[in-house]
Amino acid sequence: MDTLRSIESFVKAVQGGSIAAGARLQGITPAAASQNIQRLEKSLGTRLLTRTTRKLALTESGEVYYLQVRDIVESLAKAQSAIDEFQGQPQGRIKIGCSVAFGRHVLMPLIPAFTRMYPNVSVEIILSDGNADHVSEDIDVSIRFKQQLEPGLVARKIATVPVLFCASPSYLERKGLPKEPKELLEHDCLVFRVPVDGRLLNWAFLKNGLRYEPEIKPSIVCNDIDSLGTLAIQGAGIARLATFIANSEIKKGALVALFQPVSSEPTSIQSDSVPLEFYACFRDKHAITNKVRAFVDYLIEAMPKSW
Repeated sequence: MDTLRSIESFVKAVQGGSIAAGARLQGITPAAASQNIQRLEKSLGTRLLTRTTRKLALTESGEVYYLQVRDIVESLAKAQSAIDEFQGQPQGRIKIGCSVAFGRHVLMPLIPAFTRMYPNVSVEIILSDGNADHVSEDIDVSIRFKQQLEPGLVARKIATVPVLFCASPSYLERKGLPKEPKELLEHDCLVFRVPVDGRLLNWAFLKNGLRYEPEIKPSIVCNDIDSLGTLAIQGAGIARLATFIANSEIKKGALVALFQPVSSEPTSIQSDSVPLEFYACFRDKHAITNKVRAFVDYLIEAMPKSW
């Protein structure tokens, strides 16, 4: 078992790009990982890694050895998952990567009930609007909005969340109330930049059943949606916000939802904002272990029935 542990430390160090990163993937200290690798090199009688202050590199022997053993670690993990499946009780650590706002407002309130339901499962959560690397970061499941999806990942939709275009009462008093999306060009728009690829998130509507993207004038751009919500509350402009962010501020009167039909004065053209879609993503079908399946099934069941 000591040899297998040493092999795992070596493989994780290569995948993580450093001994410290590999140690985090293993859940041990960098010193312990370094000692494991040193023992492995001593038993093989050759140096596997070249360590510098800037990066870690494989020696020629290390390249040959890595190609032979990298699948062993994954096979052992799959074997453990198979035993877990057979025993029928979710157990062990589950590492979740999640987009920031969804994590803060939706995921975090649901986690305590999950851990009470499955006391043998420990949870680690990484919040980032960049794409989590399932391999190098040892992520079991990542939760992403549609614009973050990558080819090759297995994805399962978990939620469709409405979005609202919102502004503060003070902004609307100063700049006026836009009645149709085309009027957004005359307003200060607070726009989200997608960290994954750097593009601006489009403002889209369904107009008479067809997708419609009005021309807008971004006055402030930010890669954090909660910050855009704060800017809107402070009167900086109009923001496109998921309902799990906007609703509480609307109830408090800090924000006003735009383009909402009024029963006494129905709009001549109905324009509904295009919702956000969120997905649970896995490296491949083999990554959907018992604990991962239990978590995703719980998440879907626990999602709000209305947003």
